[in-house]
Amino acid sequence: MGEPTHAADTVSAPTAVLSVSPVVLPAPGRAVDLQVRVSAPVTGTELPIILLSHGQGYSNNLSSLNGYAPLANFWAAHGFVVIQPTHLSSRTLSLDTDDPEAPLYWRSRAEDMTRILDQLDAIEAAVPQLLGRLNRSKVAVAGHSMGGHTASLLLGARLTDPYDGTEVNLAEPRIKAGVLLAAPGRGGDALTESVAQNYSFFSTTDFSHMTTPALVVAGDKDTSTHLTVAGADWHTDPYLLSPGPKSLLTLFDAEHGLGGISGYDVAETTDENPERVAAVQRLTWAYLRTELYPGDSAWQAACDALAADPNPFGRVESK
Repeated sequence: MGEPTHAADTVSAPTAVLSVSPVVLPAPGRAVDLQVRVSAPVTGTELPIILLSHGQGYSNNLSSLNGYAPLANFWAAHGFVVIQPTHLSSRTLSLDTDDPEAPLYWRSRAEDMTRILDQLDAIEAAVPQLLGRLNRSKVAVAGHSMGGHTASLLLGARLTDPYDGTEVNLAEPRIKAGVLLAAPGRGGDALTESVAQNYSFFSTTDFSHMTTPALVVAGDKDTSTHLTVAGADWHTDPYLLSPGPKSLLTLFDAEHGLGGISGYDVAETTDENPERVAAVQRLTWAYLRTELYPGDSAWQAACDALAADPNPFGRVESK
């Protein structure tokens, strides 16, 4: 499945990238201070921002600011500032805590992103090459797997706190668009018994308030049997069960790693496919360009290129 010869026309020319880590942000009340990686093009001004939330997995460093280089580097090389936190759920922290939200820290993960937006001045001070170059009105969030759950909460999805029964609304109005990559779907009878018992916050996920524009990316072979009994379609729920405007990119033959987005040559990627990763890079970049800059033709051009490919890697639908 080769890359269409005209696909490059949909993406801006890459530039060199600078990456700085760890940038440490004070976080009173958090178990540890918040560490982030900042990746940015070495040139350009008025740069839009992507907050990238890592997933969970067997590897130690993928679930931290050190993961997802295939996405972070591509987005930064094409004009975005990418900020990646190490959430409290990261294996690199190995927290021994009685926090009722452990081990996945669903609320803290979303709060990390709000904390980052609150401390952009501190980030600029720590990375002087960025000083005055951020466009703070152009902010997106992206996340893979559990990171997709985090992103969905910031985009407006809600749940019921399993410990006090209150409705949780962590929507962040400064975030204008999102990308959900292999994100969890609905709760209830769609969950495995183990997930329903051990991670009960998944049980009440409600996408009906997720009004911020988003691109949902799902693999049609991503059955995630450790999480759901609903099959691969479960990962399309954030698109199907939320109000528009939304788009859905379904990747043919893709499993949970979507070809290998979590890192270069990652052994736990069950569907390694560099062309698929390149497709995810292009399409997500194009979507965010157009959502953050209305009138930009990148998304339409990317969709046209996909439609014209005689051997398409996936399909796009929108509402």
